[in-house]
Amino acid sequence: MSLPLLSLLLFLPLAGIAAIWLLPARATRHVVAFTMLVTLALATAALVAYDPAGVRFQLLERVTWIASLNIHYLVAVDGISVLFLPATALLFLGSLVASWNAVPDAPRLHYSLLLLFEMATLGIFCALDTALFFVFWELTLVPLYFLLGRWGVTGGSTHAAARYFLIMLAGGIPLLIAFVILATGQPVLTFDLTVLLGAPLPRSTQTAVFLLCLIGFGAKVPLVPLHTWLPQFALAAPGSLTALIVGLKLGAFGLIRFAIPLAPQAALDLHWLLAGLGTVAILYGAVGMLAQSNLRLGLAYASICHVGLAVLGLASYTAQAAQGAVSLLLSFSVATGGAFVLLEFLRQRTGSTDVNALGGAAKTMPMLATGFMICGLAGVGMPGTSSFPGEFMLIIAALQSHTGAGMAALFGLSIAAGGFLSLYRKAFFGPVSRAAVANASDLRPREWAVLVALIVMIVGIGINPGPWIEIVRPAAEAWAAGLGR
Repeated sequence: MSLPLLSLLLFLPLAGIAAIWLLPARATRHVVAFTMLVTLALATAALVAYDPAGVRFQLLERVTWIASLNIHYLVAVDGISVLFLPATALLFLGSLVASWNAVPDAPRLHYSLLLLFEMATLGIFCALDTALFFVFWELTLVPLYFLLGRWGVTGGSTHAAARYFLIMLAGGIPLLIAFVILATGQPVLTFDLTVLLGAPLPRSTQTAVFLLCLIGFGAKVPLVPLHTWLPQFALAAPGSLTALIVGLKLGAFGLIRFAIPLAPQAALDLHWLLAGLGTVAILYGAVGMLAQSNLRLGLAYASICHVGLAVLGLASYTAQAAQGAVSLLLSFSVATGGAFVLLEFLRQRTGSTDVNALGGAAKTMPMLATGFMICGLAGVGMPGTSSFPGEFMLIIAALQSHTGAGMAALFGLSIAAGGFLSLYRKAFFGPVSRAAVANASDLRPREWAVLVALIVMIVGIGINPGPWIEIVRPAAEAWAAGLGR
């Protein structure tokens, strides 16, 4: 295409930031809303322009950035990444609605950081130069640190922000080392992913690259024992921010895009390690969920559980597993991200998301309770919801390649489903015992719009997943072929 669609998509949030500071302060929220709506339109246009039957990487743009190091501004999409663009834009729009009246302090700064975070996240999904990807990857840390540290909802938000920032900064070091090893291991220095995918490396070098990427991306997934930041983050951050962290599984995307295809022989040799980490995450997340009395903490542990299934399924290295993983990660943005947005609506009304302070919430907020139930059922893989197709493909892949781990995964997923239903019953049913719950109002019109969009996507994708899976299929088959599967 002659139109630089991806560049427009990436740099539009920066234009929105400039407009925020140039226009009157009272227009801030409306400028942000307009920017995010146009971003969603551009992301949808990229999806429409993408041809699954065409070449793998499309809408490609290449401009020399640092000539001496052969680093390029290189962006493109394939079937693995293109669906994440509208999903990301939509989730950020939902996050904006959730924080519409919840930013009384320095709104210009808050929304500027939110737009910067959106730009960096979209860049992660588009970048095909590993140096450019690393810039976007690290750039997400800056807005997240300040969004959590300054606008957190608990007294420990500053500590949680510092903890998250330092863990992710440390996780970036092995990623940078891995990318440098890959670039310098070629006849000509290059950070071009399209070149690196076809460049053979010694098995020992591949092992080093795979392990380094596994550590770097594993902290963001998060994999046990690198998960310790997530529960604290979920409790300290507003639900609108946690929705972005939990709903967008950037670490799992990194494993699919970089770690496995760039070190295929090492990935095959260490299949047991990836499967083991996924299984541990499933069981740990499920058991951890049972011990929680706060809905936000419960969902955080549930997300650890279900992203563990994606990691376990990927260890089979088949096209089916790649399709299932991408499908499940996309469902996270709708189901889990949507659940945290609804929890933010609940927290703003009652001041808490602890089940001991929420008994009978369904009586005064029936629409909110219904929406949270639908998102929660999607999160646990209920048939007919958006998560079921991906989870089903991943379970089949796991049972075929790692039967014991697959059986353990089924057990863990069952525990997680029971844990969600228990938390939901305690929070939304029973007698109303607190004045905050008794006096709470149900969803407002703009919040209704978010709920309707969530339900339409969750049910629509769950009932008719074929079109979305077919977009992913050619790229997933190319991914598996690169591993010799």
